[in-house]
Amino acid sequence: MQNGPQTDLNTLALRIKRWGLELGFQRVGICDTELGEAEGHLARWLARDFHGEMSFMQRHGSKRTRPAELVPGTMRIISVRMDYLPDEADPQHILADPTRAFISRYALGRDYHKVMRRRLQRLADRIADEVGRFGYRAFVDSAPVMEKAIAEKAGLGWIGKHSNLLDRSAGSWFFLGELYTDLPLPVDSPVEGHCGSCQACIDICPTRAIVAPYQVDARRCISYLTIELAGPIPEALRPGLGNRIYGCDDCQQVCPWNRFATATPERDFLPRHGLDNATLIELFAWHEGDFLTRTEGSAIRRIGYRRWLRNLAVALGNAGHDPSIIEALEGRRGFPDSVVREHVEWALARQLGRGG
Repeated sequence: MQNGPQTDLNTLALRIKRWGLELGFQRVGICDTELGEAEGHLARWLARDFHGEMSFMQRHGSKRTRPAELVPGTMRIISVRMDYLPDEADPQHILADPTRAFISRYALGRDYHKVMRRRLQRLADRIADEVGRFGYRAFVDSAPVMEKAIAEKAGLGWIGKHSNLLDRSAGSWFFLGELYTDLPLPVDSPVEGHCGSCQACIDICPTRAIVAPYQVDARRCISYLTIELAGPIPEALRPGLGNRIYGCDDCQQVCPWNRFATATPERDFLPRHGLDNATLIELFAWHEGDFLTRTEGSAIRRIGYRRWLRNLAVALGNAGHDPSIIEALEGRRGFPDSVVREHVEWALARQLGRGG
């Protein structure tokens, strides 16, 4: 801290939490930078190649688990939570209709990275108004940061068997963000885990990606397959995608703690462009310009048009036999990208009864 009024650190921590709530975060917690347990868990996960093609998970070495190496001078981390669940908490009717497109609830509205980063900057500005210039850096899933381990240590919840953070009073439908800071603030205490003997998330996973409690093989996870994986989706896993074209929420939907989740107050996170109720054929008909226009400001845009068509082709192949689906697929047989063409041919074979 420099050149600002002197503030008791305990009082400052309380004010930071109050300011966070005023800025629209639902929870704010503070922790130190010791993440040794998380570092060990990450090392074991990487050793089993569970990260698949996400090379960025190991690219930065120990900077991911040692915050002061990523941002020198970091002493504490302010962890924040922002809820994103739309009013419609149970989209089962979409999953039950193979002609409709399921998109993970977090991606239906505006890109959360931008929304949360602006709020974190405003929080940092308020702290600076109080204490003067101080060292900080804001993160929202944008750098090698162990956001769930940090949030767990800051008392925002516990990491469940599906690897998501859980809060007893709010479930898991929320985004996380962090302010790394050089302020020696008092820290919060972690909470106990409350998964108990429940393994509903393990049992529901369509592709059996949760290979054991607290262990997710990303290479089998639908979120990884539809978002992170750039090439062909393994054929054996395609039927398990059903009509999920961007992400998967099954493990969250079935979690008992999510019965306490409430709808987000953030209008930016509400569904746009009818993506919460669109048909597969409708989205498959988009030209690249349509895709870019209708995903502007959305997290969906990062997968690109070709991956979008690839995912839709798989979903169309998983739908029941339908002449209109066959017609739509045949219209894409000449698409210039070979990966898209291969998935279209697979889907046509399924529709015509020749596929597995």
